[in-house]
Amino acid sequence: MIQGYEIDLSSSTTFAWSILPILLIGLRTTVLAMLAGFSVALVVGLLFTFMRKSSSAALSWSAIAVIEFLRNTPLLMQLFFLYFVLPEYGVVLPAFWTGTIALGLQYGAYISEVYRAGLEALPRGQWEAACALNLSKSRIYRVVIVPQVVPRVIPALGNYLISMMKDTAILSTITVVEMLNLANRIGDRTFEYLVPLSTVGVIFLALTTVCSAVLRAVERLVPQKGFPLT
Repeated sequence: MIQGYEIDLSSSTTFAWSILPILLIGLRTTVLAMLAGFSVALVVGLLFTFMRKSSSAALSWSAIAVIEFLRNTPLLMQLFFLYFVLPEYGVVLPAFWTGTIALGLQYGAYISEVYRAGLEALPRGQWEAACALNLSKSRIYRVVIVPQVVPRVIPALGNYLISMMKDTAILSTITVVEMLNLANRIGDRTFEYLVPLSTVGVIFLALTTVCSAVLRAVERLVPQKGFPLT
């Protein structure tokens, strides 16, 4: 018995079905970590993009340095730094939010490059025409830039969302009780790891398949040529 759930070891199939309710508890944490982490990444990526495009050399180079550091160091190292080092300086966060921030920071660095590529893919004439019409900067972004950038970046953002979903498993290393953590606990209690880990793999496969289908549907729904300049 684990957390009030009866586990039946009589066969692999019944074992898998008996531990499914336990793993679904971890699935909720996995999905929440993915959504929270991706939300952080979208905002951080936008912040890095604007910093990098800033006219201030100090701000721009600082953003580039942070982006390169986040992209070129392991996520696990960043996770351990936030979880074990920050408390020494009085910054103590719950394990879940520590993991969420670590995911958001690293993926924010990647997403900032997606944003930058989307902006730089726009013809220079788009900016010049909008300025010639004496549109405000906010309106230029609202009716000219964003509607054309969004269709370009959705596929890459979708890929990072799916990748982040799989990387949530790494949060088990800092005691976050997600699916992989629960699968390992079940294995420790029953001395049977094949079925719990295989079940987690199947759940992740189902999730990524559904997410991929949803993202393809979103790509078809979003206008590919932007919106008229009005």
